[in-house]
Amino acid sequence: MWVSDEHQEHEGREVTTTAVPAIGEDEIAAFRALHARLGDAVESAIRGKRDVVDLVLVSLFAGGHVLLEDVPGTGKTTLARAVAGALGGVSRRVQFTPDLLPSDVTGTSVYDPQTGQVRFRPGPVFANIVLADEINRAAAKTQSALLEVMEERTVTVDGVAHSVPAPFLVVATQNPIDLDGTYRLPEAQLDRFMLRTSIGYPAVEHEIDVLRPGSGAGQVGAVPTVSNPHVVAEQGRRLATLHVADPLLRYISDIGVASRGDSRLRLGASTRGLRALVRCVQVYAASQGRHFVVPGDVQALAVPVLAHRLVLTREAQLAGTTTEEVLADVLAGVAVPKPAAR
Repeated sequence: MWVSDEHQEHEGREVTTTAVPAIGEDEIAAFRALHARLGDAVESAIRGKRDVVDLVLVSLFAGGHVLLEDVPGTGKTTLARAVAGALGGVSRRVQFTPDLLPSDVTGTSVYDPQTGQVRFRPGPVFANIVLADEINRAAAKTQSALLEVMEERTVTVDGVAHSVPAPFLVVATQNPIDLDGTYRLPEAQLDRFMLRTSIGYPAVEHEIDVLRPGSGAGQVGAVPTVSNPHVVAEQGRRLATLHVADPLLRYISDIGVASRGDSRLRLGASTRGLRALVRCVQVYAASQGRHFVVPGDVQALAVPVLAHRLVLTREAQLAGTTTEEVLADVLAGVAVPKPAAR
């Protein structure tokens, strides 16, 4: 069993260890209900994309950030605003443009003539949900301003660190088609995003529902608030204790090692990426009603968590290979661990 008995051979002796889950089944049931309520609330505004909604919620509870890469008009902004509405927290939107300055994002120190003192004026990143719209249209200096706050949850101005609220989720969007006037996101910044996904066009029946007058689709203001930031932040902390058996950790490590040895990749999965995968599968397992992780959880999330962190060789790019295809081959070539017999 992944949740309890693990058998190992150690110096000729069979060693049995019993792992007691740090989070109980009642808590898992409560989280699964909360996750479902949040998903239903968000889906009231963006129809037929529950798989994408669930990925964004996984990142929210895992303490990560999301990169939405899709063409205009597919609901990227609506999705981010709907999550903020369901959460009930503070949300801010930043339209990234070539002339945007780092201080426009993080904030700056200003002189107050009434008090004669310099005080910090927070930027739009001081919110629970930050929508970084068309992030690749800003210069590298402005993009880099997000690095510290995305990783450390703090903004340092004039040597003073200012903490952002919890939970803190950056939902960044970029258009992969219109590349005029854009700047490529560097690998260091891509590695800060826990997940990358795309929404895509809706299925025909859902698109008709969206087109129907009075359907409520896309009406972010009508999204019901079903939770609050404190509850979500606390749930995220509790889910970090969810049990992940050593064979599953070895499986994740093997995936990373195999990616680094693939001849089609110039850069394989980073340790930060593998740690992000562990956090995501903990949340994903809980959303499925389990207090332990199974290999299927890893396989379900490996592509959205790791694919954007991989860098193809020039030869692989010219051959039309994608990182998703390489990662699928890596997963197929890594041995899947089996649970210990009881």
